[in-house]
Order: sequence, then C-alpha cells, then structure tokens
Amino acid sequence: MARLAGVSQATVSLVLGEKWSGRVSERTVEAVRAAARELGYRPNLAARSLRLGRTRTVLMVVPALTTEFFARVYTGAERVAADHGFGVVLYPSPEGVGPARDPFDSARASLDGVIASSMAADALVAVRGGGLPLVMLDSDPDDAAAAATVNLDIADGARQAAGHLLALGHRRVAHLAAAVDSWTFEVRARALAEAMDEVPGTSLGTEPAGLTVEEGRRAAERVLARPGPRPTALVCDDDILAAGACKAARRLGLRIPDDISVTGFDDLALATAVEPELTTVRLPAEAVGAAGMRALMTLLDGETPRDTVLPVELIPRGSTAPPPRH
Repeated sequence: MARLAGVSQATVSLVLGEKWSGRVSERTVEAVRAAARELGYRPNLAARSLRLGRTRTVLMVVPALTTEFFARVYTGAERVAADHGFGVVLYPSPEGVGPARDPFDSARASLDGVIASSMAADALVAVRGGGLPLVMLDSDPDDAAAAATVNLDIADGARQAAGHLLALGHRRVAHLAAAVDSWTFEVRARALAEAMDEVPGTSLGTEPAGLTVEEGRRAAERVLARPGPRPTALVCDDDILAAGACKAARRLGLRIPDDISVTGFDDLALATAVEPELTTVRLPAEAVGAAGMRALMTLLDGETPRDTVLPVELIPRGSTAPPPRH
C-alpha cells in the first residue's frame, strides 16, 4: 500500500490509524485511502477496537424519519463516520418528537458517542447523565449537556423569509407555527416577529399546527376563513405545513400567489413537486450531519470542537408575489 501511494509505511500507519491530523497533508491522506480502496484493504475493526478501547460506533437520535430532512442529515453524518472507520446506528424517536423508549441501557457499553437533534430531546434523558460524548444538532448552544452544537442559522432564515414578503409589499402575515416544543421553532417565531416589528403598519398572527400536511391544511383554513381582513401571506415552519396551506387555499377558492403567498422551510423535494413551486428557506441537511460527526470525532480525539453555525438561503419560487391590490 505504501508503494502504491508513494509514501512511507509509517505514513500509511498514521492514516489508517486515524492519527494523521496535523502530521500528514490531506492530499497524502487521500492518496493512501485511494491505495487502500484499490487494494481492497479492510481494517480489522475488532482488533482496533480492543487496542483503542473503542467500539467505533456512534448513535444518532432523530425524530422519526417522516421527511427526507433527517434522512439527509444521516447521510452526511454517515459519510464522515465512514472516513474515520466508524459506523452509525440510527435511532428514530418513534413518536417523532415525544418521549421514546430508552435505547441506551443495553447499548451504552457499545457506543462511543451520540449525535442528536433537539426535536428528539426527550429521548436523551439517559444519555445526558450517561457520560457519553454528546453533540446536539439544531439545539440551544447554551445547553450545558452538549459538548458541542451544530446549528443552522435559523433566525436568519426567518428574517430572509420575512424580508422577502415585506419587500413584495405584504403587511398582513400569518405564521403557521409548528406545535412542537423545540428550540429551533422558538427561534423561528422570535426572529419572524422581530423582523415584522421593524416595519410600521404590519400585523403578524400565529396559528399552531402539527407537522403534517393535514394539520397544516386545517390550520391554514382556520386562518383564511376568519372574519376580518385576511392575511396576504402565510409563513410556514416547514415545507410539509406549506403544502397543507396550499391545499387549504385551493379548497377556499384562493389562487397562489395571486390571492395568497406561501413560504416554507427546509427545501424538501416536496417544494418543487407542488404547483406553483414553493418559495422556501433551503437548509443544508447533509452539511449538518457531516459537521455534527466531525465535531464528535474531534471530541473522541480528546480535543474541544467549536460550536458550528451553518448558513441558510431563501429560494424564491412561484408561491410568492406582491399582495392583491383590493
């Protein structure tokens, strides 16, 4: 392998033992890994685990995989884990966001660390006191239980959505707010309200909704059918709710975006499956998973990772336009 990669045996040992950081260039590391793949090299993970005192297994705790977002988070995490010779065990909290069976009693001894989403926080009671390194995704950076956090700039995403609608001329806006007790949704609501407050003559209503298309439809129907001036735009906490809002508008005989504008959050495949296509805030899900796994690898190397905040981007599409004149 050293001959094929054009390096010394010591360098090969450093790379395969994951001890190369700061000692071997990334170009050389890739050359060694490419040689290993070409030669079909497979490490003896059992022997390595005994030597290092590790199982090289990470647990990822997320809400039930009812959308592609967390599947993409897992994909990003798994790719980085594989580069370090780790495996990832996925534990979807069965109820999505609520309490889950304790998955840790029997597994704790065979885990090196945990990555978890704030939306599955109730499933983490055992881990928080279990001594395992914990990296939280989309979570309060002030939470002392996590050794590191990886967040999206959710507040900026909400500000971008509000700024887009305000620039189009909207002044009456309703927020379809996810009925989930989670840091990420609290941040969205607060940032949206602050952005709207900066412009005189605006009004912002809030309607809670469960994270399903049907609940989004019902919440939007409640908002749009109320007496008095109707909002000209609906800001939805995710694309699933936005799809429900679009259904509600059509059932009430409203045209999107002529009569009502709709925005989402996530940029799921669903966002371009609906017609008109959905204006939404794109969240880089795979980058979140990858950054979370890199933070955990840093922890396991005995170093202190920095908290990470990843940028988000508003993607304007056909579901938003200036408000009706009447």
